[in-house]
Amino acid sequence: MKISDITSENEKLYYCCLEEWSEEMNEAGDYKQRWYERMKCKGVKVKFALDENNIIGGMIQYIPIEHTGFEGENLYVVLCIWVHGYNKGRGNYRKRGMGSALLKAAEEDSRQLGAKGMVTWGLLIPVFMRASWFKQKGYKVADKNGLMRLLWKPFNENAIPPRFIKQKKKPEKGVEKVNITMFRNDWCPAQNIAYERARRASEDFQDKITIREYDTLDRGIVKEWGITDGLFIDGKKIRIGPPPSYKKIRKKIARSVNKKK
Repeated sequence: MKISDITSENEKLYYCCLEEWSEEMNEAGDYKQRWYERMKCKGVKVKFALDENNIIGGMIQYIPIEHTGFEGENLYVVLCIWVHGYNKGRGNYRKRGMGSALLKAAEEDSRQLGAKGMVTWGLLIPVFMRASWFKQKGYKVADKNGLMRLLWKPFNENAIPPRFIKQKKKPEKGVEKVNITMFRNDWCPAQNIAYERARRASEDFQDKITIREYDTLDRGIVKEWGITDGLFIDGKKIRIGPPPSYKKIRKKIARSVNKKK
C-alpha cells in the first residue's frame, strides 16, 4: 500500500469520490470541483491510498477547522475518509487497512503543518464515519450533537478541545408559497445530489415555491444559523445522507404545495 497526495492527473477521481463508474454521480454537478478550487488556498488537503498495482482504493480530505462548522483553533478537521467498497468500478478495498493508513498520514501531515490536534466527526450508528472506529484509533469525544460526535486527538497539552457550532435558528415555513432552503458547503457529492434533485423537482412547482440557497463557506452564515449543510422543505429538515431519490423529494415538495391550497 502507498499513500500519495492528490495531483492534477487524478483529481477527477477525488471529485466523484472514486466512483467514476456511477451514473448517479453525474447528478452532483461540478460543485465539489468548484469547492476544491476555492479551498486550495485555504489549506484543504487530499490524500489517496493505492494498492500494490497503484490503483487508488481510498481517500481522505482534511482542512483547517476555521473553514468548517466547528469551533476551534489551530486544528485540522477530517471532512471524510472514504474507501471504495463496491464491487463495481475499481472493486472493494475495505478491510485492507487503507482507512487507518490514510488517517495516520493525515495526522502526520497536520503535525508537520503545525496543528495542535486532529478533529473528526463520527456517527453513533454503524454506517459511514463511525464514531466507534475513530475511538479505536485513539480519538476522544469532545462534543455531542444528536447522533453525531465530535472527536479529536490532541498533539500537545496546549490544544483546546473543539466544539460544534450549535444551531441558532431554522428556516421558516412559507405563508403562501413553499420555502425550499438549502445550506450548501459543496464538498460532499452525496449532498450535492440531494440539492440538485430538489432543484430539479422544484421546476414542476415554479409559481408555488421559493428557493433560498446559503453558501456556508461564508463563516458569517454559519455563525448566524449554526447550520453548515441541510435541505429544508417548509422548515422541515430532509435527511440527505444517503441522498433521497428524486421521486421521494418531489413527493415531499408536492405534499407541502398541496397543503397550501
